[in-house]
Amino acid sequence: MTLYVAQHEHSADRCPARDPQMGAMLLLHLSKETAAKSGIKIQSKAVVDGQHRLVLILEAADEGAVRSYLAPFAQAGTVEVFASSTCEAVVERHGCDA
Repeated sequence: MTLYVAQHEHSADRCPARDPQMGAMLLLHLSKETAAKSGIKIQSKAVVDGQHRLVLILEAADEGAVRSYLAPFAQAGTVEVFASSTCEAVVERHGCDA
C-alpha cells in the first residue's frame, strides 16, 4: 500500500457540515469501515479551523483508488492527491526527493 496525503477544499456556501443530513453522510463516508470497502485505510483526518479544507492521510493500492474514494468531494470543490512518504522513509533515503 502507498501513502497519500489528500486535500479537499470547498467554498463556505457549499459546506456540507452545515446541512445535518450531508454532515451525517460525510461522517459515514469518512468512517474507517466505509473507506475499507474502497480499499482505503485512513491514517488520519482533520479540518483546518476557520477554513473549508479537509486534509486526509490515507493508504491505498494506487492513486486511482484514492481519487475514486474522494469523488464525492470533487462535486463540492477541489480534490488534490499527493503520493507521500513517512518521515522515517525520507530520512532513510537521505532526503525528500523520491
